[in-house]
Amino acid sequence: MTTQLFSVRTVLALLLMSAALASCNIGSYDDALKRYNNSLPPPPPPPPPPGAGFGPNFSEIQAAVFTPNCATASCHSSGVMAGGLNLEVASSYAMLYQIASSQDGGVQRVNPGNPDLSYLITKLEGPGASGQQMPPGGPLPQADIDVIRLWITNGAIDDTAQPSVPVRVQTLSPMPGAALTAPPSQIIAGFTRDLDASTVNATTFILEDGLGAGIAAAVAPAVGGNPQTAIFDLTGIALADGSYTVRLLGTGASVIMDLDANALDGEYFAGLPSGNGAAGGDFVAQFTITTPVVIGPTLEQIQTVIFTPTCASGGCHSAGSMAGGLNLSDADTSLAQLVGMPSANPAQAGEIRVIAFDPNNSYLIKKLENAAGISGQQMPLGGPPLSASDIGHIRQWIMDGALP
Repeated sequence: MTTQLFSVRTVLALLLMSAALASCNIGSYDDALKRYNNSLPPPPPPPPPPGAGFGPNFSEIQAAVFTPNCATASCHSSGVMAGGLNLEVASSYAMLYQIASSQDGGVQRVNPGNPDLSYLITKLEGPGASGQQMPPGGPLPQADIDVIRLWITNGAIDDTAQPSVPVRVQTLSPMPGAALTAPPSQIIAGFTRDLDASTVNATTFILEDGLGAGIAAAVAPAVGGNPQTAIFDLTGIALADGSYTVRLLGTGASVIMDLDANALDGEYFAGLPSGNGAAGGDFVAQFTITTPVVIGPTLEQIQTVIFTPTCASGGCHSAGSMAGGLNLSDADTSLAQLVGMPSANPAQAGEIRVIAFDPNNSYLIKKLENAAGISGQQMPLGGPPLSASDIGHIRQWIMDGALP
């Protein structure tokens, strides 16, 4: 009986020892010891971050990057066209591929095969020739930019299907109906299909002024090798304020054609692309130029900022002292005592204090600038000379007619 009890206890002890050894995970300890002794390689590194969620194809880049990040209401949309660039679906390829940047004219927005020479990449990696890194809401992940780089490296191909309908106008810069505050340097027309370059010229791509007179300028089809683009070059041509009409001809003896000899489907119905689905029809759109009127400094502003604190001080050109017979204490008095009035200095007989439209011959400017041949001290007396900016404001007021 005692022997049997001993045997049972021995078996139980062995089982407990086995369980304890198993719980110690001898294999894990051995592996750790080997690693400590550099006899095992280090564990593998963590997996790389996920790549872009789109491929190096124009259609995917448009959907994943341009449309949500760039073609927004306040940036590269048809309504704003920041930097002269519209990145909406219908326009982006024609306005990117081998088109010179408006901010850095020596660099193409997309230079096929050369991402490092493409202004698009420069702006995405930041900051570019001017302005800030794009998009304004925050930079793209480098993985996304690398996909765009690969698309450019592979030739920047437009993988969207060519339509079977005749060629149509897809985009125009300036946009139809645009109200510009400065003359454009070029007019860019983008089309839905490759053009027959021989049909794009000064007889089919026309710019007219408000009186219907044509403006002679160079027309360049397939600009930079882009077969879907044409440019009306206005370099060196100053367009005056007024209304202008762009005509791209699809009807008549000379018309713009695609490579299948289809005439331009050009009718414009207040939306792009143009056309009614049938070959033929002129594209006609207008834009206006209105240069803002720059209003120069007024006498009230000059009086408040310069004459009152600097000249009409207690011992100089105030009502109480009137040094040199001149009172500059308020705007009405200054006007009456300056414009067309002779200097009271006997040594400067014949000098007129202010000659409207003629600052150079106005005695006031000569005294402020200490011109040669003018007697006495430079004004203002007892203080530093006025800054070039302040004198420039007074000059501009005189140049504008020295008005009240």
